[in-house]
Amino acid sequence: MFDFSTVVDRHGTWCTQWDYVADRFGAPDLLPFTISDMDFATAPCVLDALTRRLAHGVFGYSRWKNDEFLGAIRHWFSRRFNSVIDAESVVYGPSVIYMVSEMIRQWSSPGDGVVVHTPAYDAFFNAIEGNQRRVAAVPLHQTPEGWMCDMDALERVLSDAQNTVLLLCSPHNPTGKVWTRDELSTMAALCEKHGVRVISDEIHMDMVWGAHRHTPWCEVARGDWALFTSGSKSFNIPALTGAWGLIGAADARSDYLHALKGRDGLSSPSVPALVAHIAAYQQGEPWLDALRDYLQENMHYIATALNHAFPELRWQPPQSTYLAWIDLRPLNIDDRLLQKVLIEQQKVAIMPGYTYGEEGNGFVRLNAGCPRSKLERGVQGLINAIHALR
Repeated sequence: MFDFSTVVDRHGTWCTQWDYVADRFGAPDLLPFTISDMDFATAPCVLDALTRRLAHGVFGYSRWKNDEFLGAIRHWFSRRFNSVIDAESVVYGPSVIYMVSEMIRQWSSPGDGVVVHTPAYDAFFNAIEGNQRRVAAVPLHQTPEGWMCDMDALERVLSDAQNTVLLLCSPHNPTGKVWTRDELSTMAALCEKHGVRVISDEIHMDMVWGAHRHTPWCEVARGDWALFTSGSKSFNIPALTGAWGLIGAADARSDYLHALKGRDGLSSPSVPALVAHIAAYQQGEPWLDALRDYLQENMHYIATALNHAFPELRWQPPQSTYLAWIDLRPLNIDDRLLQKVLIEQQKVAIMPGYTYGEEGNGFVRLNAGCPRSKLERGVQGLINAIHALR
């Protein structure tokens, strides 16, 4: 029913991944597998809804707190996670990272530590350090069962009175770890014990694979907490802007909305973003399920190709996200030399693991949210680059 194989040319659309690849990689015209958006057109139901709204022709100031938008969010949480949410707890923002940054400002003071599992999404470092806070890192550990958090180590960091916020990535970027309900419950209890507030970034919540299940933080939460997400990753609509979330406590919710409207003047949302979210959450499930199948096959392709070329890797697809977090350490490849060969010889841009902190050394993060034909070229470029270095 849906076509994910046809290549859509994104050149000349002010596209960060394609048109501005030189900003990060120093060379133009590379084949990019970088920033986490996809090369697919969004769901037809979203395009149809946008077309109808554009035909109206009037785009004045608007409100996000309306029955259609709130109802679509409640419907999505019920359908996808069997979770009932209170519409009164919903808040809006221009992006998840804006919302994360604002809650960091409200729930901590300059110099405080913000607890993060590492390796970590690079925007987390920017949001923390850009607000004059410190990163309090808790490294994840790779095991045969997947990526794990040492809860004793986490408690030691949480028990430091200068660490006042846990910034959780759920599911985790870049490793793709899906937190179990037991793990989340343990973290919630530890944060309550040590008076640490929780901000949970759940923007990848719809991209969980196999038997793994996403548990929204609101289902295990204790104390002060905020959950922020968006349809932008799932339906490939980040350029429309727009994110939303849940803040548990009424006073914290009021403080956030006061900053959004009073200080930053952001109370009038992007109308296309509202329209897109409503259509996606009410009608987009069949498209998303077909996309998920395609992305999982992409991940299986990566595993087959890499493990055939380098059996010692034994790489397995992640538990979630369309971001392949590939451990190249068994091959003893120099990270910087690999990037040089990828860029200069293979003309391919793949995110180096060290972008995500010290624990990312020896890894690459390859965005598989693209047609298979593009993915094959990128994976072959990675294989060729490794061969050139060995």
